[in-house]
Amino acid sequence: NKVDRRMMESVVLDPLEYRIDRPSLLARLCLKEGSGHATKVEGLIREAEAVAHPRAIYRMAFIESRGDQHVVAEELRFESRVLKVNLDNLHRFFAFVVTSGRELDAWANVKTDLLEQFWADAINQAVVISARSFLDWHLQERYGLAKTARMSPGSLPDWPLEEQRVLFELLGDTRKTIGVELTESLLMVPIKSLSGIVFTNEEGFASCQLCPREDCPGRRVPYDPGLCERKYRDPSQTSQLGQS
Repeated sequence: NKVDRRMMESVVLDPLEYRIDRPSLLARLCLKEGSGHATKVEGLIREAEAVAHPRAIYRMAFIESRGDQHVVAEELRFESRVLKVNLDNLHRFFAFVVTSGRELDAWANVKTDLLEQFWADAINQAVVISARSFLDWHLQERYGLAKTARMSPGSLPDWPLEEQRVLFELLGDTRKTIGVELTESLLMVPIKSLSGIVFTNEEGFASCQLCPREDCPGRRVPYDPGLCERKYRDPSQTSQLGQS
């Protein structure tokens, strides 16, 4: 079916919108608005905005089969009990990679002052996080999605970083389309890139709920020590899905 096939092809968003929330960024950097350091950061933000070119690629994937510990979509097998349970009763998900772009990466890498390097890295991170939010909005608007959630390879031991290979295979030539490549060590270049899947979810799932790591700078929601047992426990397994 030509229509269905076209829907399943990867879609590139180039450029992808973003917006740097200056007050939030200054707060994360523990800087007071109007201070000397804040003024310098504002100058760096203007530099970054002059060169930033975030991009994204995504693909709608249809689920073909499921097991206790995996799902198969587009003839590719994704190994994860948590992912399988989260996709129960769904027929599709959206795989994605989003990046702040090689242009911004190059800009940040030429900074020689240690403090400016730190600020530039924070600005770069703010751009990719904002770009991912715009990708979420795009998916919700284009496909009529209600509440959504995300999972990323490596965010939990149950879905390890090795699963990046399957995700990138599904998306195709990301180097050619958005300038992102997956290294042998499974890191993404440019480093300020994010990957994962988006799926509809009314309960508001976040991987943080299953991760007991304390003082994580990326934590979005509190750890729920009982969630694994209540929802994700496979009776045939004894390992803790959220623990390494």
